[in-house]
Amino acid sequence: MDKVTINTYLCSLNFTNMTVKERITALRATFKQNKIKAFIIPSTDPHMSEYVAPHWEARKWISGFTGSAGTVVITENEAGLWTDSRYFLQAAEQLQGTDIELYKEKIAGTPTIADFLKSKLIAGDTVGIDGQVFSVIEARTLQEELSTYGILLKTIADPFDSIWKDRPLIPQNPVFIHELQYAGKTIAEKISAIREQYEQLDNRKETAILVSALDEIAWTLNLRGNDVHCSPLFISYLLITKSEVHLFIMPEKIPETVKIYLEEAGVQLHGYQEIIPFLQQLNNIKVLLNPSQTNYATLNAISAECDIEEILSPIALLKAIKNEVEINNLHHAMVKDGVVMVKFLKWLDQDANIHHETEMSIEHKLHALRAAQPNFFGESFDTIVGYGAHGAIIHYKATPETDMVLEPKGFLLLDSGAQYFEGTTDITRTIPLGALTQEEKEDYTLILKGHIDLAMAVFPERTRGNQLDILARQHILKRHMNYLHGTGHGIGSFLNTHEGPHSIRMEDNPVTLQAGMVVTDEPGVYKAGSHGTRTENILLIVPSGEGMFGNYLKFETITLCPIDKRPIIKELLSEEEINWLNLYHQRVYDLLAPQLDYDERYWLANATAPL
Repeated sequence: MDKVTINTYLCSLNFTNMTVKERITALRATFKQNKIKAFIIPSTDPHMSEYVAPHWEARKWISGFTGSAGTVVITENEAGLWTDSRYFLQAAEQLQGTDIELYKEKIAGTPTIADFLKSKLIAGDTVGIDGQVFSVIEARTLQEELSTYGILLKTIADPFDSIWKDRPLIPQNPVFIHELQYAGKTIAEKISAIREQYEQLDNRKETAILVSALDEIAWTLNLRGNDVHCSPLFISYLLITKSEVHLFIMPEKIPETVKIYLEEAGVQLHGYQEIIPFLQQLNNIKVLLNPSQTNYATLNAISAECDIEEILSPIALLKAIKNEVEINNLHHAMVKDGVVMVKFLKWLDQDANIHHETEMSIEHKLHALRAAQPNFFGESFDTIVGYGAHGAIIHYKATPETDMVLEPKGFLLLDSGAQYFEGTTDITRTIPLGALTQEEKEDYTLILKGHIDLAMAVFPERTRGNQLDILARQHILKRHMNYLHGTGHGIGSFLNTHEGPHSIRMEDNPVTLQAGMVVTDEPGVYKAGSHGTRTENILLIVPSGEGMFGNYLKFETITLCPIDKRPIIKELLSEEEINWLNLYHQRVYDLLAPQLDYDERYWLANATAPL
């Protein structure tokens, strides 16, 4: 088709009621004018966010597949979706009748996207991407893989701007100030610390850092928003030079009070779309950026007169080490969430009619309890309520089609969290609803042992998370069991639930654990078709004192919620582990009881009684 024919064809379609096949046809109609033979659609936004605003849900729109992870590839004659094991069943169902074939990632015989394209294209053909939704690393990796087959990669303008007629707008929600009583440090203090970090790299020429990660922008400017699901973030870019700070954001999002606040802090405002022309006109400076968080189109927009240095963002580490005010607020958030969890667990134990409750009704009950707390700003991630076999699905999300009625037997796995102005929470408890098998009790106890052993760890400074990971896994590994997710991730301060740069996992991470960081402790065991069990608390890293060859660190468990004792096989716990559990439960009672009524205190006293 020529350009006129393409436009005529697109105008003839009813975009609101288009089928998936019609949407794919509309996309293919743009291939010729862009001189491409295929187009790749990931599940990301220009900021590589964990959660994506509806405006960038093009992969969902083109395929009808609603899972959170997946990549669609469209060629002139075929289409495929690549996704992971969490979504095999869902994808197979949602792709029926679409002519999109499901490719199961990490399953033997499944081709990579590059291998698939090699089999469908010939040397000299070009594959298109929207460079705004591919990170620098992802685009380069894809380019290298395709080049081995003689296939070219080309960045084109977002085709969905023309074919997705009822496309949601980029979010225009107003931002708001995250007050100093919660943030602990001013914008000026944070900007100064950031400059100090990157000026140490090279002081010979003017240096600027380009910040694309939304949580880093929000933290730096002490602002929060409501653009991103489950995270209090706002769509923007930030550029910090030696003497200036530039924020690129839609002007509709800036109330007058925030505008004055930013002007007083010396922050210059620009439109969100002005980032590209601004970067194009930069001259003779060094631009620092994180290639895993910066999109490919933004990188390519930087003037050729500039030097580009790819680094790990200094903001990530500054943000991960909480200041005293943030830590104090996080303790307050833990009390709030602990009260919620006690009210919920008591209700489930004593007041709920199990035969009438479902996974979704449980989720709604917990949400209502959290929403009643002051400064509640929503869930920190989609609540996981998995009963029985659903507890073995690590990222299970109950839907009307899968919603299971509870029964007075087996485990209920509940993983949830909240956003409060004071901090972000994340907690998992495995709750027995009635009779348990010996296997369920053993799995629960072994996971609890690993959880406690990690929580009790004392370790020297400069220790990495992967050096401690074995403490959580050691007891299940002896029985040839394991879990494939990480043991621990960082938590933001009224920011993202999953925060780096540190972690506790099997894979190596060069970032060391430092005092002031928080990290989760969440080992688990999952047995398909049967049950899952996971126990998760948040740990604060604190000094443990000086010793041989230097200083030592330890964990302080700050989550406040009883760990159910009913499934525990006491004989499997060591005396030290039992003492830890009893001391933890005493602390839970002491801190939460004053916030509860008489019946709730009575229930909590029994739940936290010594084992």
